[in-house]
Amino acid sequence: MNAAPDEEPGLSLLVHRPGEEPTLLHTGVASLEHGLPIGPDTTFNVGSVAKQITAHLILLAAHDDLLRLDQRAADLLPRLKISDVNVSDLVTHRSGIRDAESLLSLAGFRDLDHYTADDLRTLAYRQDQRAVPEGRFLYSNTNYLFLAEILETVHRTTLPDLARHRVFGPLGMHSTHFKTEPRQVIPRAASAYQATHHGWRRTEVPVTLPGPGTLWTTVGDLDRWLAHLPQHWRHPHQLPWQEAVGYEPSDHAPYLYGAGLYADVRPGRTAVFHYGHEQGFSAAAHVEASGLRVIALSNNAGLSADRVTAALLRDLHQQPTLAPKEALVRAAARERSPSAAVQDQPTLDDFGQHTELGTFACDQAPGSLRLTRRADALHLWRRGTCDQLIATGSGIYAGNGYTLTLPSGTGQVDRFTLDLDRAPGLSYIRQ
Repeated sequence: MNAAPDEEPGLSLLVHRPGEEPTLLHTGVASLEHGLPIGPDTTFNVGSVAKQITAHLILLAAHDDLLRLDQRAADLLPRLKISDVNVSDLVTHRSGIRDAESLLSLAGFRDLDHYTADDLRTLAYRQDQRAVPEGRFLYSNTNYLFLAEILETVHRTTLPDLARHRVFGPLGMHSTHFKTEPRQVIPRAASAYQATHHGWRRTEVPVTLPGPGTLWTTVGDLDRWLAHLPQHWRHPHQLPWQEAVGYEPSDHAPYLYGAGLYADVRPGRTAVFHYGHEQGFSAAAHVEASGLRVIALSNNAGLSADRVTAALLRDLHQQPTLAPKEALVRAAARERSPSAAVQDQPTLDDFGQHTELGTFACDQAPGSLRLTRRADALHLWRRGTCDQLIATGSGIYAGNGYTLTLPSGTGQVDRFTLDLDRAPGLSYIRQ
């Protein structure tokens, strides 16, 4: 895009050193339609940063004897068929339950299709065994959809009301809300945008998933939340809530994962954090054992908050005397790069050159998939769209975020296994 940075969607940034006042920087606009600049009161969708709030509410419920962390989740979720999963497994992504939104994507849903949290839970309840061995980490938003359902069951109220009364109100987070319905109005909300070949387009879709995400807040409110974390940080060698929920290896080495938080426990780096990416928004919330807090919120799909945060932390650690304002300006300028334009979805322009391999279905996922072969590549079709998969080994093909494995030593394809990043081990059989 050729517009000046202040005419594009941008960033809200905060650095708060212990014993100092917070330093803030806001760049770009919250609404391209109305030319509204991003400011301290602009609210952003922070996606998976919400998980630490949901985990905290679960720990409070355990403290209040409304549930036990070692309790079977099926005791609180009667539709859950996997009997050996407990509440703590859901909190730490060790349930082995596949991500239901990833499963739904196999049906080929379109950007503006509407589905609800209960739709995803209903799909998730079809699973009758773990997708990975017991104790192994599998990041899945479904875990936190189930935790939200548990909270609403034991408290007999909604998650937004519970969060407002137990967390947001007491901490003064008055601009923070779980959004539960697409038409709900969030005061001073930014819109998120993606660059295209023809300008900017809005990226929000009519889906709200409170619990794992869909939390709207400001940098100031997130700073209040991060300031609250040290109350649960007993000493520098014990992470927040570690006495209740252990931190174990995650999907991103060397980081650990605990109560809705990743942790870096390398010497001199002790910190907890989480990133969020949802509907074109991105967010990062980072707090160190020293008390240093860094928050980045973006409404530009091509400007990632986690990259900005990493740049900020590098500068602050390498140059301890650097003024926070200068660090913010540097990070915002360095990480701003031309946004990648949205590419058109591939279409089958010459079906005659494709060999039809069949239509396949899986009892754990909705809809059906068609498979064709063209030259050395496979093409996976769902609801009229096509992914090209490239061979990476004998019978193994890679797509965008997943792999497809064909049985060895067979001519006709009767079955294959699909391994999505968050939904592995799906067995598809020819219909």
